Amino acid sequence: MTVYQTQLQIPTHQRGTQNITAKINQALSQSGIKTGTCHVFIQHTSASLIITENADPTVRDDIEYWLASRITDGDPKYRHNYEGDDDMSGHIRTIMTDTSHTIPVTNGQLNLGTWQGLFLYEHRTERFERQLVVTIQGE
Repeated sequence: MTVYQTQLQIPTHQRGTQNITAKINQALSQSGIKTGTCHVFIQHTSASLIITENADPTVRDDIEYWLASRITDGDPKYRHNYEGDDDMSGHIRTIMTDTSHTIPVTNGQLNLGTWQGLFLYEHRTERFERQLVVTIQGE
C-alpha cells in the first residue's frame, strides 16, 4: 500500500462554498494512486467541507439560507465574539457540517456520484487562507 500526503492552501473571499473537487483530483494525479481512498481534512474551526450537488448552485444557496436562518451572526447570547459577529456562528456552522471526508478513489479520481462535488464551505464573512491536509492511500 502506498500513502501520499500533501497540504493545499485555498483562499476564500467571503462566506460561501467553492468547489475543490478538481484541486483534490489534481493531488490524486500527483500521487500516482489509482485505487484506494482519499481523506481530506480542513485545519480550521470556522470553515468546513461538504459533499453536495455540483450542477445547480441554488442548492448551495439554499443550504446557506437554511444555516443563516438557524445560526445567526452576532447573537447577543454568544460569549465568544473576539473576531466579530460571525466568529461564534462560524464555529457552530462548522460543527453542524464536517471538517473531513473520506472518498473512494477509482481510476485515479474521486469516485463521487454524478451530481456530487466536494466543496470548501467558508463560514466567516472575510477573506481567509484555509489549509487542507489530503491523505491518499492505495495502489
